Amino acid sequence: MRVAAIDCGTNSIRLLIADIEGDSFREVLRTMEIVRLGQGVDQTGQFHPDAIARTLAAVDLFAAEIAKRGVQKIRFCATSATRDATNRHLFIDGVRERLGIELEVISGEEEAALSFAGAIQDLHPSDGPFLVVDIGGGSTEFVFGTTSVEAAKSVNIGCVRMTERHFVQDPATPQQIDLARTDIQVAIAKAAEIVPITQAKTLIAVAGTATTVAAAALNLSEYDRYAIHLSRISSEKVLATSHMFLATTREQRLALGFMHPGRVDVIPAGSLVLAEIMKATGATEFVASESDILDGIARSLVRAD
Repeated sequence: MRVAAIDCGTNSIRLLIADIEGDSFREVLRTMEIVRLGQGVDQTGQFHPDAIARTLAAVDLFAAEIAKRGVQKIRFCATSATRDATNRHLFIDGVRERLGIELEVISGEEEAALSFAGAIQDLHPSDGPFLVVDIGGGSTEFVFGTTSVEAAKSVNIGCVRMTERHFVQDPATPQQIDLARTDIQVAIAKAAEIVPITQAKTLIAVAGTATTVAAAALNLSEYDRYAIHLSRISSEKVLATSHMFLATTREQRLALGFMHPGRVDVIPAGSLVLAEIMKATGATEFVASESDILDGIARSLVRAD
């Protein structure tokens, strides 16, 4: 069956078209647009009209690809920013007009479960139990389990939210970094009340923050998802990379060959979240996974049959 999965977060919107038959999973197309849907949501509680316009323009592009490639089933999941926005109906109506489907505003717990399903698909259960960490734009999900989710918690420490809340200057001042770090530590502690974050055999980190940190740690001259996928990045490398991102200017980060232009403003805060997670879990390394919630959404369409 040919399916299309769309994941709309706070910073990016992504499309995966795949052919799935039983255990066979063949990727047809994977693409992303940085739309910053969550622009200002942390402060105002509403979507900015420009953010909705940018995101629906990306949905138009995705709709054309879906029509062209003969997709049979579509699932569109929206996460943190859409959960928080009081005017989310404007976005939901726009998606319905373009794709003829109902956008699902999924809970943090379902987001965690879908991320987990995608993240572990290329790892063996003997590497478990796993702690899957999904650092998004608005929230970060912590998910623990081996073959299925045993505990999960979503907390509001995404890279866009932390940037807008704390990083007024670029580079951020030591005081701004300390305030963000405290915010992050409080949220991690809240997650740790529910999720046994120090008990995993393997820490897996998914989404753009983690894969960008991996690209930097691997000294890639350009972004290479195949080099990044399943790479193991030491905690020392994570801390050094985070320090580098926090100390550099926007122009310096933009000059890095692997850096997506839409991620350049939020990677300092995102890398700080990852660095604090490494400290809190005691993990000596993380596995960077390019399989994530998108893959979980795609697989859910087949399981639903």
